[in-house]
Amino acid sequence: MKKILSYFTRHIPAILLMILVLGLQVRFELLLPQYTSNIVNVGIQQEGIENSIPRVMDEQTYAILLSLSEISHKNTIAKSYERWVPSESNEQSKKIEKSNKNSGLIDQSKRDNIYYLLKPEVSEHKLDEYMANSLVNLASYMASNSQSASMGPGAKAMAGLVRDKNMPDFMKKQVSIRVVGQIYKNLGIDTGSMQKSYMWRTGATMLVLSVMAGLFSVAVSFIAARVSTKVSKSLRHDSFRKVLKFSNNEMDKFSISSLIARCTNDIQQIQQSSILGLRFVFYGPLMAIGAFRKVFKLEVSMLWIIALAILVTIMSIAVIMIFAIPKFKIIQKVVDRMNLVTREFISGIEVNRVFGTAKYEEERFDRVNTELTGVNLFINRIMSLMQPLMVFIMNGATLLIIWFGAKQIDLGHIQVGDMMAFIQYTMQIIMSFLFITMMSVMLPRAMISANRISDVLTSDISIEDKGTIKAFAQEGNLVFEKVSFKYEGAFENVLEDISFEAQKGKTTAIIGSTGSGKTTIVNLIPRFLEATSGKIYLDGVETRQIPMAVLRSKVSIVPQKSVLFSGTIASNIEYAKTIRSYKKIKNAAEISQSMGFINAKPDGVDASVSQGGTNLSGGQRQRLSIARAIARNPEILVFDDSFSALDSKTDRMLRREIHDKLGDKTLIIIAQRINTIINADEIIVLDDGKIVGKGKHQDLLKTCRVYYEIAESQLTEEELRNAK
Repeated sequence: MKKILSYFTRHIPAILLMILVLGLQVRFELLLPQYTSNIVNVGIQQEGIENSIPRVMDEQTYAILLSLSEISHKNTIAKSYERWVPSESNEQSKKIEKSNKNSGLIDQSKRDNIYYLLKPEVSEHKLDEYMANSLVNLASYMASNSQSASMGPGAKAMAGLVRDKNMPDFMKKQVSIRVVGQIYKNLGIDTGSMQKSYMWRTGATMLVLSVMAGLFSVAVSFIAARVSTKVSKSLRHDSFRKVLKFSNNEMDKFSISSLIARCTNDIQQIQQSSILGLRFVFYGPLMAIGAFRKVFKLEVSMLWIIALAILVTIMSIAVIMIFAIPKFKIIQKVVDRMNLVTREFISGIEVNRVFGTAKYEEERFDRVNTELTGVNLFINRIMSLMQPLMVFIMNGATLLIIWFGAKQIDLGHIQVGDMMAFIQYTMQIIMSFLFITMMSVMLPRAMISANRISDVLTSDISIEDKGTIKAFAQEGNLVFEKVSFKYEGAFENVLEDISFEAQKGKTTAIIGSTGSGKTTIVNLIPRFLEATSGKIYLDGVETRQIPMAVLRSKVSIVPQKSVLFSGTIASNIEYAKTIRSYKKIKNAAEISQSMGFINAKPDGVDASVSQGGTNLSGGQRQRLSIARAIARNPEILVFDDSFSALDSKTDRMLRREIHDKLGDKTLIIIAQRINTIINADEIIVLDDGKIVGKGKHQDLLKTCRVYYEIAESQLTEEELRNAK
């Protein structure tokens, strides 16, 4: 897991930028509930009047208000207003009208009185508190002196409230705001227009906040997707490079089907999980902390509802995780088996058809497919419970808030808008904890995939490339000196005490029964396998001291099974060459006896080759594999039973061309047929991993019983007599 996390540390600047943008998104989202509350509280209930500070008063109201204010407040209130006489044409009056926008509230028909305007530079923080007490006293004065008519019908409704000496501050503020509204109406100010203006202004602000939050959300998604995609790209690249370094031991350890699943499905799982993880692992805590701060500022005594909702959410998801996480661990192993069965069926489809095992393979596939389907269905059914559970929790929390919030509203402790804001903040908190717990569900599956990829990336290479010697004699002489080999975990050697020399310009043949170790010797030459004991020398230098790239550039191997790649004949002969030499291609094709079928194709060497060379016959594929090895122009050519698909005539012509045109190369031929190696300079006979004979054909017939038995099974009596 640490190995995978190191790939994310390469993108720390982008992740930090994402967190910053995410913080801005959360900030804007957290502002929306407060504006919703303002629309209800201020826009609807308070008719657009934001605070208990009248922006304009007539002279009589100002005088009464000032006289009813507390002594400590009078000076502050008096300094906050300036006297304005609209009818006067002096410079002072014009200056006040021009600088104080509150003058525009007075209707033209009522501009003959004297007014007091709130100064533009006044700080409204403390003044709001002082003015609330003064306006409550004003309302009480009007009600007790039977002058409520001058304050409008609203004053009568407030008469009972203002006489209550224990009236809470919240109610005092509401009474004072109602008084401000009546003052405005008495002055002929269009409070309806003020209310509409406030609603439009607040709505426009909410729209801008929503758009900005949406844009930041898109930016966060973009950055998270970009980081996740780059991490996945790096993982695929490094996994591919690591697999290229694997020896046969590592390939056997992981299996091809598992490696395919790890490098595709598991990396895709990491990418999808990290896209969501990068967003929600930071979004959840940021939103939860911000929403809690907003809730505490509301001073609403219903925090226990949030705590209860969070507790139920965590418990519900914990129960789901207990059942789901073990299945996440199983599903990847089942996917590996699915890949294995599918790969075996497709690669062996001809065998399946010949033996008529379609039903058997179908049943075999169905067993794995049914198991995978069952695991996926179980996980999906468990996970599908989350949505109804969360809907139930959120709706239940909303009902509790409304139930207990309504009582708080009735007691005058909170306003309707505050309750609505509390509901929205509660939903944000619950969703935040949902995101956090969802990540705890997603992370185990991602961690399983991460560990599987990490196993590949951190796997020890059994055959390490530590060679440093690059310059040495360019001859191509190969020497095996008392080489033994056994596979990891095996008790017995596959090869034991193998010693021979393959010299430049000579043909060395190796023959033996099936399982005698011929292909193992071939794999030891380019270090696909490492000798357990003994040494292998190339031109006097031990192969362990030669960098693998240099070693393998000097050796070309034609394997038993011909491997072709999708492309053209030319691209397969000069494999991985960006610039083609058609002269080399033609020369290699002529030696390998491929020109006959190449010329028969309309496009010649540019004729297409399908994946695996399925549009070519077995003999054609084998000849193209031989041509590819020849075109590379190596010092050592190894043919691992590479003439088995050729007819006798083609086999003879091919061997003659190799002898005539590649006489300066070191040739090693692994064969089952004696006719293929009968003219070799030296024939090595293997039996049960040991050399039991060494020499020319005629000599081995006389001195090696194993070789004679092989020859006896393949040659006629006359050929045996003539050979002797």
